Amino acid sequence: MSGHFPRRRALVVGLSALAGFLLTVIWSAEFVDGVIGDNVANTLLGHDAKETPIAGIAAGIAFALVSGIAGTFTACNIAAFGALAPLVGGAHSIRARIAHMLKPLGWMSAGMLVVSGVYGVIVALVGTSMPQFSTAPSVAGQLSARTVQTMVIYGLIGLVMIYLGLAAAGVVKDPLARISARFPNAPMILMGALIGAFLIGRPFPLFRQMFRDAAESGNILYGAAAFMLQSIGNIAVITILFVVFGLMMGGRVQRWISAKPSRSAVIIAAGFIVAGVFMVLYWDVRVLARREIIPWYPMAPWA
Repeated sequence: MSGHFPRRRALVVGLSALAGFLLTVIWSAEFVDGVIGDNVANTLLGHDAKETPIAGIAAGIAFALVSGIAGTFTACNIAAFGALAPLVGGAHSIRARIAHMLKPLGWMSAGMLVVSGVYGVIVALVGTSMPQFSTAPSVAGQLSARTVQTMVIYGLIGLVMIYLGLAAAGVVKDPLARISARFPNAPMILMGALIGAFLIGRPFPLFRQMFRDAAESGNILYGAAAFMLQSIGNIAVITILFVVFGLMMGGRVQRWISAKPSRSAVIIAAGFIVAGVFMVLYWDVRVLARREIIPWYPMAPWA
């Protein structure tokens, strides 16, 4: 994390938290999962992803990658952009600039793949008895075990992101300061691990379809490969956008950040806090309102 903290820390934290809250008000899972996710998966696979059974390991591998790409458009990825944005640019030649950007992406991917791969093995071994395997419909006034798992996992990830954002803003002590002094890439590995952990509670219908196929197969190699490819697909679009943005605007962004070092901390803090607040409020508070367990939560008409 940056050692140059913003002077108006309360303003940065407050505006970021407000942005995360407003995102929960307007966010439509039906649109993102159904309109965007399903259409992307159907187009890439060439058939109805939801209605066509996964026929074999090869089809499952393709389905894992495609469904990961289809699930890219999630607010959680804001944190990845926030953590990576200060690393744009810095080098002069195109080759050096690409290498400068790919190194943190590589460390982030390492943390992500370890978590998603291990979880894929666990799913292949015991997945049929896990809450995510359930196909039971949601019922008003009740929380299914599948929903509880999502709330717990995403709530914890959200709290971790909020704390990392507060640390980047200088509000609380940086928990990674000591280890980062010895291993500078530790923050990116942790960011990757959090992205990989999205799969542990992910409610995306296409992901749960893949989850059940891996669980029923009992094949740990298939489970690990499918879950790792799901994660790769989930960051593929972000990686391409990040590299393209870095090549087109990297020098300008780097000069803008270098002109005032605290800007790096503001970007990182805002990215983590927006995503963290969104995850806690959306998956732990708004879900309770949608299940009619609490009386009300503000939501846009289309949400």
